[in-house]
Amino acid sequence: MTSCCGPSRPSQPCAVALATDQSVVAPGGGAPQDAVQVTGGKTFVGTHRPAIPHDGEGPERAVTLADYALEATTVTNARFAEFVDATGYVTEAERFGWSAVFFGDRAHLDAATRVGSQLPWWHKIDGAHWRQPEGPGSSVANRMDHPVVQVSWNDANAFARWVDGRLPSEAEWEHAARDGTVRKRFPWGDTEPDDDDNIFCNIWQGRFPSVNTCRDGYARTAPARSFGPYGAGFYAMCGNVWEWTGDPFRIRSVSKAAKLRNAHSRRYAEKVLKGGSFLCHITYCYRYRIAARMAMTPDSAGSNTGFRVAYDIR
Repeated sequence: MTSCCGPSRPSQPCAVALATDQSVVAPGGGAPQDAVQVTGGKTFVGTHRPAIPHDGEGPERAVTLADYALEATTVTNARFAEFVDATGYVTEAERFGWSAVFFGDRAHLDAATRVGSQLPWWHKIDGAHWRQPEGPGSSVANRMDHPVVQVSWNDANAFARWVDGRLPSEAEWEHAARDGTVRKRFPWGDTEPDDDDNIFCNIWQGRFPSVNTCRDGYARTAPARSFGPYGAGFYAMCGNVWEWTGDPFRIRSVSKAAKLRNAHSRRYAEKVLKGGSFLCHITYCYRYRIAARMAMTPDSAGSNTGFRVAYDIR
């Protein structure tokens, strides 16, 4: 099961993949940063009008949430560097020795097409990890305020434990993005972003995957504190980078296709990601909406995948 938005590693079932995880990092080593308190209560997750039904965007269902806090931005390269320096943590992409990187230039696309890739914009790049997201020769030195990428679900959880936090649930993420129980398609409302005037988020402009006009100012990630704040004070909750949640991926349907998809998700312990990324466009991957979602295995990483941290309010 492969998504156009982010490829999972061709790994073993979850019991083997998760065995690569490192020792638990002691909590309290870092500090929360710009966490916004969110009032819980009766709310909902999903939508009755799914744009991509087979992703499990619907139906809308009621949930009740406790009050919680959620960081205003995704975790940046600067903060992740502090974590690594303090703990010696080594990400899964570093331990695997490679990760998935988007390249949309003609040479990469042609080479991938020749070997039969169904997603020729995704490439297995040796040496790609969070410090060099596009592989050797790339660097985050001038992107320290951008979201950290090339981090797996396991990596994100290790960081969250370090700051005595956790990953948000899918419902918590949606509740914060909608600013409560407001039924809207995007954090800013229902106005559709486009390639010209309505630039509300960092997504693709042009013809995917070969032409990006960068009308929003960015070919890849934008600084974490861009495009906002919306609602209670959150930035870039749609577009920029996909965000890991704490929830397992599941489609709520009794159809045969959904049952097969759910069996696959359980076998590989797939997790839910929210928000879309700089690679999304309405003509090919309309997943930068609040209800949109994606699944990846917990050891997967990519050049468009990051996270933000949630906290219980005690």
